[in-house]
Formats: sequence, structure tokens, C-alpha cells
Amino acid sequence: MKGHGIGFGKAIIFNEHFVVHGVPSIVSAIGQYTSAHVEPLGRSGVNLVDNRPATPNYKEEKMEQQRESLNRILNKMNIDTKKEGLLITLNGNLTAASGIGASAASCVAIARALSDFYHMNLSDEEINEIAYEGEKGYHGTPSGVDNTASTYGGLIWFQKSEKGNIIERITIDNPVEVVIGNTGKVTDTAKAVAGVRERKEKNPERYKEIFDRAENIAYLARRALQEGDLHNVGKLMNENHKLLQQIEVSCKELDFLVTIARNNGAYGAKLTGGGLGGNMIALTPGRELQEKVANAIEKEGFQTLKTIIGVTPRREGGR
Repeated sequence: MKGHGIGFGKAIIFNEHFVVHGVPSIVSAIGQYTSAHVEPLGRSGVNLVDNRPATPNYKEEKMEQQRESLNRILNKMNIDTKKEGLLITLNGNLTAASGIGASAASCVAIARALSDFYHMNLSDEEINEIAYEGEKGYHGTPSGVDNTASTYGGLIWFQKSEKGNIIERITIDNPVEVVIGNTGKVTDTAKAVAGVRERKEKNPERYKEIFDRAENIAYLARRALQEGDLHNVGKLMNENHKLLQQIEVSCKELDFLVTIARNNGAYGAKLTGGGLGGNMIALTPGRELQEKVANAIEKEGFQTLKTIIGVTPRREGGR
């Protein structure tokens, strides 16, 4: 008896960090995913085998958080492994790295695989709730945007709210090519989020101005995406990166990759994810531009991921 499930990788296109404080964000699933397989262990306890490709040291640095995340998922699903143990194996073509939703993808994949294994037949809404609980193990107080994109796929408008998160699909005519460039630095997202909160409390007026502009950008970007105005989307991404620099979540490696992408014709480029390392995303419509930008980044010794945003990838395994 085996259970299978997948979770999509993601890229935040607008307003990472701001989203934690109730500002709308735009996030897209990407074509790469993490898969999870669950089978009986033959003894009590849980054995997690992580076969995902990864940024050097990512898995080692996240091991404790991964353990806490898995415990949270099992508790949320009321699964007791004292009598019947589980072997959980992670695979897939999504690199375990900061900024592309690796932790959320693994949480969603594990939740779906456990649902499949125990014949729970859980809905996407329930899977999303479980994955959010798992994300707390990695991020302390996550926004919920990563697990939402990882669960549902597609392009999503997400706004955190005490009355219930606002989740709306954004439909665009065609998928758009992007390049994700990896700094190779592992991000401590919980630390980055805490730093923004601390600085916001110390400089409320300055931060209110920045956050108000970030909110305005989200609405402009949504309209530009729906109208297919990709040049404007790119300009707004550039402006969003400036705001992220102002709240001190960028770093010299991210800024360097952003500059390379823009200098090689990307419509726009910005950090994506937790910042302070991790990944940046460049808007590169068309295969030719995507190749050009990716090659320029790789020539500088950095890894890239060439993928698309704006489509719901094919599901496999679980529900």
C-alpha cells in the first residue's frame, strides 16, 4: 500500500514580506514540483528520505525545521505513528532552495500523499490548511501565500485577512517565460520576516508610505497581467524590488542577479521569496529572451531555472 502526492513550486511575482502584513500579493505556481511517496515502515516512528535536488547545505540547514514541520502535519491530520510507522520519500524536479516555495511544495506533497495513503480523500482546501500548519515549522508565522500557490497552481491574487484569506485566480491568455536565478545563499525566512516587523515598528511612518505603494503596485500589476501588458508588469516588478530593498530584505547577490537580468533585456526583475539570499525572478517573454538572460546569469557562475508562470501545471498522485 502506497500513497502519492505532489506540491508545485512557486514564485512570488509581487509583494513578498508585504503580504505578511495584509498587503495583497501576486504569486504563481511554476512547472516544477516536489513529489512525496508514503509507505509502511515496518516499525514505529517516521523515516523521511529526502531525495530532492538541492542548493548546497539547504537540507542540512533546514533539517530541524523540516522535522518540526512534519510533526505539525501529522498532528493536524491526527496520524499516530507509534503503532504503525511510515516511510516518507521526497523526490521531484523542484530544487530545494530558498525563494521557490520548496518547503511549501514538500508540505503539500506530504499532505496529499498521507491523504492518499489513508484514503482520507481530502479537498484542496483541507490540504492547504494542513500545508499551512506544516509551513509554521519553517517560517514561524507564514503568510499562507506559498502553500496556497503550491496547492492550487496557476496565478493567484492572495491577501491575508483575519476574516479569512482572500484567494482569487488571475487568468491570463498565455503562459509567460521567466528565469529564476539562484544566489546559492540559504535564507532564514523567519529571521527576515521578524526583521521587517521590528523595523516597521521602529519607523511606522516611513514604512506606511512604502507599504501603501506596495499595495498600489499590486492592483496595477493585476490589471497589467490581465491586459497582457507585460512591459508594464516588468516595470512594476522593478519598482517592487526597490521597495523590497528599502525594507532591507535584498542583498548584494540578489541585486547583482537583478542587474544582469535587466541588462540582458528582461522586462523586469526582482527578488522572489524570503530575500537575504535565495532567488530572484526575471520576466523574459519568449524562449529566445529566456535563454539569453539565463545564459548571462550562468556565465557569472549562478544556477538558473527556466520555467513558466500563469498556468496550472498537470497534477499527479493524490488528489
